[in-house]
Amino acid sequence: MQPVGGEDGCKDQGSPPATGHRVRDNGAPSHSTPPFPSPKIPSSQQQMHEHGDEQQQQQPAASLPEDALVEILSRVPYRSLRRFKCVSKPWLALCSATDIRRRSPQTLSGFFHFGIDGLKFHNLSGRGPPMVDPSLPFLRESYKRVTVEQCCTSLLLCQCGKSCSDGSGEYDYVVCNPATERWVVLPPVVLPDGEPHNLDPSNIFLGFDTAAPSRFVVFVPMSGYCNEFAAAVAIYSSDSGRWTFVQSHWGSRTFLVGNPECVFLNGIMHLATHHSSVATVDTEGKAWRKIEIPGIMPNRYDNAIASIGQSQGRLHAWRIDYHHDCQLYVWVLEDYDSGKWSLKHTVNVLELFRRHCHKDVESYTMFAIHPECDLIFLTDGEEMTMSYDMDNQNVNVICTSEEFLGGLPYTPCFAE
Repeated sequence: MQPVGGEDGCKDQGSPPATGHRVRDNGAPSHSTPPFPSPKIPSSQQQMHEHGDEQQQQQPAASLPEDALVEILSRVPYRSLRRFKCVSKPWLALCSATDIRRRSPQTLSGFFHFGIDGLKFHNLSGRGPPMVDPSLPFLRESYKRVTVEQCCTSLLLCQCGKSCSDGSGEYDYVVCNPATERWVVLPPVVLPDGEPHNLDPSNIFLGFDTAAPSRFVVFVPMSGYCNEFAAAVAIYSSDSGRWTFVQSHWGSRTFLVGNPECVFLNGIMHLATHHSSVATVDTEGKAWRKIEIPGIMPNRYDNAIASIGQSQGRLHAWRIDYHHDCQLYVWVLEDYDSGKWSLKHTVNVLELFRRHCHKDVESYTMFAIHPECDLIFLTDGEEMTMSYDMDNQNVNVICTSEEFLGGLPYTPCFAE
């Protein structure tokens, strides 16, 4: 197994570049130098330095005011803070401080995925213990069965049952933060006429933005005629703690793909449809749109469903042309009003996996895009998962077994 590179996975140093075509240049963000460079100590001062080790062990960076040190550490990625804890007991206490941890900048840390023996977590670096405990022990104290339905940045939407039996029907929908181990049970959805509405786990969509960590929203499209999601949408806000119902303005033939094909970006929920478009609605149910995705000819013989994701604050869509040359196309939305997209990148998936053919080309999947740089993640669905840098066309193998074949991207958030 080869690690993905840097801590945030945005610096691939893997295999030689593949033959990909960069359509437009959206450079990945630059990376600053480490906050604590190691100075070279002259030999004449070596003895003095050694005698000062014990004092330095007692007080982290004693020459810095406490406020300045807290401000510096608050800008260090959490993964680095975890390493700093190993320096000494004072450093352990300092780097464990709640205020520093809450303010520490976060990035994509890994993926929740499902294994033979339950939910697992795969670190993006490919090294070390999982960033979070995938068994979610804080929920197991109240529930015997926990199923993760969706991950939206830092929060998980789980179906939790108090019985081990799947057919008991007694379960709650829970929104939880694995980093802080805080969780909320969603209230039942009761229709305006007083009738309860049974939630479908594939059609409940969680929205969360780390810029507003104290708030989340949940969207539940209500089925209309012939199961078209055009009748109404129930919206839950953690601010009010209740559901509201709004009339849908998506129009007819709005068949949603279901989670996890959803993106919450800039206060808007984006939902992929079976008819080559993205349906959007804001948190108040006032702004509705359907945006056509380019380059797809919808017909019943073509598996033309596009996937969506967000990177660098912009909506992206992608698909693999399984029926021709297994070419991957990645678009970025330029303008909501006009529905204008730009083709950002295209590459042959078979070349990425160094294969000329495959018995089942539809098993190839691009399952995620990095939220902060032009790094995408793909799997062959059988034995290999990799990352691909659209900037420099570098390929990096993440896993070469069935242990990890894609998952739900996760970015920790320690804010309460």
